[in-house]
Amino acid sequence: MAKVKMSKKAASIDMTAMCDVAFLLLTFFILTATAKNPEPLPVETPNSTVQSKLPEDNLAVITIGDGDKVFYGIKGREVRKRTLELMGDMYNIQFTDKEKDEFALIEEFGAPIEALKQVIAMKGADRNKKGVQPGIPHDTLNDNKENQLKDWIYTSRQANIDVQQEQLNFAIKGDAKEQYPKVKQIMDELQKQKVNSFSLVTGLRGKNY
Repeated sequence: MAKVKMSKKAASIDMTAMCDVAFLLLTFFILTATAKNPEPLPVETPNSTVQSKLPEDNLAVITIGDGDKVFYGIKGREVRKRTLELMGDMYNIQFTDKEKDEFALIEEFGAPIEALKQVIAMKGADRNKKGVQPGIPHDTLNDNKENQLKDWIYTSRQANIDVQQEQLNFAIKGDAKEQYPKVKQIMDELQKQKVNSFSLVTGLRGKNY
């Protein structure tokens, strides 16, 4: 008996639905993503094999680079706002509610308190341009207003207790090209305020490097 030959047809898959899903996901990620602003004081951190992570909150980061400039960053918008209020009281500078809200959005800054209003008024892209912010005065050899860094450290610690009811942790992020004495000045300032435990931010390298 003769076998019946079945006609062969090319198999096809309709990819329309899958393409629609892919474009929907792509659109979702684009619309929900937030652009990362460039760092106002980019530094090349020294290498290390340590893989421990910094805490996500209750943290202040002191960045040193570009010829002894110091920038200061505080985690938490409400903590930043409260810190600015305390600094304003200390230096007799009145900040408006709008300026406080804008400052709460700034993750890192480096300007004297007297020039901070101008920095807050700038757009983020202009604020983070190299050379716009001269750094926070930090003459640790003299206990006067030229050492504004000590006041930022003090007020941010108080602000973190007021807002989070927790002690503030500190990390030092120094450029690998900076001289050790400059970094040690910052360490000495922390120790003057009884902060004896802090982290050093480094870049990860292989153990066999």
